[in-house]
Amino acid sequence: MNTADESRIVEMAWEDRTPFEAIETLYGLSEADVIKLMRRVLKPGSFRLWRCRVSGRKTKHQKLRDPGVSRGYCPTQYKPR
Repeated sequence: MNTADESRIVEMAWEDRTPFEAIETLYGLSEADVIKLMRRVLKPGSFRLWRCRVSGRKTKHQKLRDPGVSRGYCPTQYKPR
């Protein structure tokens, strides 16, 4: 895996509305693999903050997600500049 892919996976892992299943579909990494990658790439404090943020968050798991959430990003997230 190259650094651009790692960077994108870290970005997706930090996003609240991107489920782990999407990362697995795109990159073939399970939730456990993403956690290992994040532990390796992030500073210890950043890793702890990320784990607190995603633990128990319903939007990070497709099956726990509200059916009203149909996409992994906010419509205003990718505004053209």
